[in-house]
Amino acid sequence: MIYDHLDELEAEAMYIIREVYAQFENPGILFSGGKDSIVVSHLARKAFAPANLPFPLVHVDTGHNFPEAIAFRDAFVEQMKTRLIVGLVQDSIDRGSVQEETGLAANRNRLQTTTLLETIETHKFDCLMGGARRDEEKARAKERFFSHRDDFGQWDPKNQRPELWNLFNGKKRPGEHFRVFPISNWTEMDVWHYIRRENIELPELYFARPRQVIWRSNSWIPVSDFITLRPTEVPQEKMVRFRTLGDITITGGLESQATELDDVIREIETSRQTERGNREDDKRSENAMEERKKEGYF
Repeated sequence: MIYDHLDELEAEAMYIIREVYAQFENPGILFSGGKDSIVVSHLARKAFAPANLPFPLVHVDTGHNFPEAIAFRDAFVEQMKTRLIVGLVQDSIDRGSVQEETGLAANRNRLQTTTLLETIETHKFDCLMGGARRDEEKARAKERFFSHRDDFGQWDPKNQRPELWNLFNGKKRPGEHFRVFPISNWTEMDVWHYIRRENIELPELYFARPRQVIWRSNSWIPVSDFITLRPTEVPQEKMVRFRTLGDITITGGLESQATELDDVIREIETSRQTERGNREDDKRSENAMEERKKEGYF
C-alpha cells in the first residue's frame, strides 16, 4: 500500500483532532452542512473508530439556510449518532443581542458571531473545531491550527502562539476558548479528492441542477423568501451549482454542467475563480473576513 499525499493530510488532521480530545474538557465541531465541516466530522469519526463520534455538532442557524442544507444536517446527525446543538440567530435578535439588518443587501451573516459566542457561553465549550482552510481566504491563511480566543471570544492575529513541529498549546484562562482547524493545510482540491476517495456524501447543492436564480454582484443568487428583488431583477432558471455553502441570501452560484462528483473536480481543476469568489459576505470590504474573525467569527 502506497502512503500518498491524502494519507499524510488525513493523519495530520486526525492527530490534531485527538489532541483536541486530550487537551480540552468540552470540545465540539462547528457544522454548517458544507463540504469542509462534513470532512472534519468524517475525520473525527475515523480518528476514534469503531467508537461513535465523541463530539457534538454545533450549528449556528441564521434562519436563512438552504432547505437542502438543513435536511442534510439532520440526516447526517442521525447517521453519526451524535448530539446536535443549535444556536439560533433569531433568538439573539429576540433577546436584543443583535439588530436585524435592513435594506436590499441585508443578511444575517455578521449576526452569527454574537449567536456563536452566546452558544459557546451557554454550553461551556472550551474548544470548537471548524473546517476553515488556509488556501480559501487570506485572513484564514495566517491563522494557526490552535487559534486562541480571549474571554470576549475575539481573535488577535498579532498575538498567536508558536506551533513547533507537532506541539500544540491549549492552555487558557477561565472564560477563554480555542478554535481548532484540523484541515488548515488542505487545499480545495485536496478536500474534493478526499471526498471522492472516502465516498463521502454531500448536499445536492454542490452539483449542478436547474435552479431559480437572479444575477446580482456578478453571481447567480438563489431566489428565496429572504431576498428583496430589485425592479430590474428577473428570476431565471439556470443550471447552477454552489462552490461554498453559506446563507441562501449571500451564496452565489455559478453556471455549470457538473452534475456528478468527477465533473465537479474537473471543473475546479480548470477554474480561474477563487473558491469564495461568489460569497457576498466577503465583498463588503477588502478585509471583511479578518474584521469578522477579530470579533469572534468562525
